[in-house]
Amino acid sequence: MRFEHHVFICANQKGEGKACCGEERGMELVMKFRDVLAEKGLKGKVRAQRSGCLDACQRGPVLVVYPDGTYYGHVKPEDVERIVDSHLIQGKPVEDLLLTFP
Repeated sequence: MRFEHHVFICANQKGEGKACCGEERGMELVMKFRDVLAEKGLKGKVRAQRSGCLDACQRGPVLVVYPDGTYYGHVKPEDVERIVDSHLIQGKPVEDLLLTFP
């Protein structure tokens, strides 16, 4: 496997005033993840990229970490370093941002 983790950040834009991650900082989060990953020497080990809709619009901005399949919601730029340090480096999901689905 080339990357240890992939982080897919919803950057979808629906327009027309509908709740949507892309309009709530989706690309800002992509760029923040890339910056933090580079700062921490994880470039080449973890890939952060934008994705289409992850079907959790009301909980956005949303992202998912693979291969774990861990979803995070209501993510803000100031949460990125915490997700990288705790989840991607230490293997401990950030509990207060976790999304669960019935």
